[in-house]
Amino acid sequence: MKNLRVLPWVLLWLVAASAAGEEPVDLKVVSRIRTESFQNSKVMDTLSHLCEAIGARLTGSPNMKKANEWTRDQLAGWGLQNAHLESWGPFGRGWSFDRVSVDLVLPTFGPLIAIPKAWTPGTQGAVHGKALLVKLDSEADLEKYRGQLAGKILFMGEGRELAGQDKPLLNRLAASDLESLMEFPVSTRRPGPDREAALKRFKLQKALRSFLVQEKAVAIVEASERDSGVVRVAGGGSREKGEDPGVTALVMAAEHFNRVTRLLKKNVDVELQIDVSARFHDDDLMAYNTIAEIPGIDRRGEVVMLGAHLDSWHSGCGATDNGAGSAVTMEAVRILQALDVKPRRTIRIGLWTGEEQGLLGSRAYVNQHLASRPEPDPSEKDLPSFLRRDEGPITLKPEHAKLAAYFNLDNGSGKIRGVYLQGNSAVHPIFKTWLEPFADLGAKTLTLRDTGGTDHLSFDTVGLAGFQFIQDPLEYGTLTHHTNIDVYDHLHAPDLMQASAIMASFVYHAAMRDEMLPRKVLPKGKLAPVATPTAAAK
Repeated sequence: MKNLRVLPWVLLWLVAASAAGEEPVDLKVVSRIRTESFQNSKVMDTLSHLCEAIGARLTGSPNMKKANEWTRDQLAGWGLQNAHLESWGPFGRGWSFDRVSVDLVLPTFGPLIAIPKAWTPGTQGAVHGKALLVKLDSEADLEKYRGQLAGKILFMGEGRELAGQDKPLLNRLAASDLESLMEFPVSTRRPGPDREAALKRFKLQKALRSFLVQEKAVAIVEASERDSGVVRVAGGGSREKGEDPGVTALVMAAEHFNRVTRLLKKNVDVELQIDVSARFHDDDLMAYNTIAEIPGIDRRGEVVMLGAHLDSWHSGCGATDNGAGSAVTMEAVRILQALDVKPRRTIRIGLWTGEEQGLLGSRAYVNQHLASRPEPDPSEKDLPSFLRRDEGPITLKPEHAKLAAYFNLDNGSGKIRGVYLQGNSAVHPIFKTWLEPFADLGAKTLTLRDTGGTDHLSFDTVGLAGFQFIQDPLEYGTLTHHTNIDVYDHLHAPDLMQASAIMASFVYHAAMRDEMLPRKVLPKGKLAPVATPTAAAK
């Protein structure tokens, strides 16, 4: 029998599999994971450094570079191997801002809450200007204002009536919400985004930037989509080196924006002082993902991945979007490393950048390692990826066959309640078994529905088993998403500990099972034809 020697960890796994039934769950390891997660958690320490010592992490910015380097070093310090930064791009210019001050000067003094849009220039010191209410919704509108905008601060739009708060700011999914989520809507294919409308907006914004520079406008101001002093802001300008980024652009608290526009509608002269210190960073146009791994044992050539996007917008400190997901995935691999679990497959973490600009970092990783598409049509090469008509058939790379699964977290600080299966019904009984040890923590729901807007799509769209977890929304949609109050105080430590334990357990069990997780079948026509070797090649 000497040829039938079984390693101790394999024997333990087989015993657990026999006890649990067809789909094995190692309850001993689950218990250890829970103990480490709840009694020795480091997740809030990680978040404190990411959010408060480093701060906002706009892709291409100095803070993003600090976050990349710190997460790489932290993962290596925990004992993960091959911790490194993997470049992708070019992404374009970096941008950061150091100061913003906006004051009402006439008809009376008053400080106003506003934040600059990313990739728009500063004011080069404090500047004064008269406010002007404008409507610039088309290129025809631009001509109406030609010769009238020099020295003016343009308020874009007429303000809006505040909606008020008719639901709790902090929300958890009720049993009825989860039950409804499990119902799969059988319908025709969902309509995609209105590409033509988006392309029209993209072209108008480019024309508007050039027009405002020519007309010597001081700045443009838009109203925040949120009320109660919450400023929701993203990007403007251009990150293309050598392209004019336009004029200073700000998003203002809705209440303050409304005050100015009401005065202007009453023909009251309004003057503001604006001081924005912003810088572009052109020294490195590439961006970087942080990668590290726990090597596997007998199936180390196969990989289980987990990840989250490390980048954020610039107004808060990127706590719930997505410091929370990054810290949970880091905590999951820290837990497994601390337990010295010896996974059969390699466990690899990816902390992505450029997610906020269109899943760019994870898409680049997939394109480099797993499955690539043809270069875009030359006529659309300068368009954002989401505006390109057709990215062409997929060419699978050798690593595609070796990726067992990808697990993603990116919906704020709420606890995990289940998993979006992305239409992959074959994993339902597997995940059901894996979730059972966490039913007491509120994680029970599996839905065949898909969900979008984050990095698991980069894997799912090329036929890989990629999943996003269902989370309690908390304040994500009401307060923190892309706003100036996406800060540490809106993180919920017990929820993040729960999520870390579930993430660690899912990754561990995916790394230990005999087979890789089942995949969906890519539709016909998605794959590039495989070239037939020529006689010379043979």
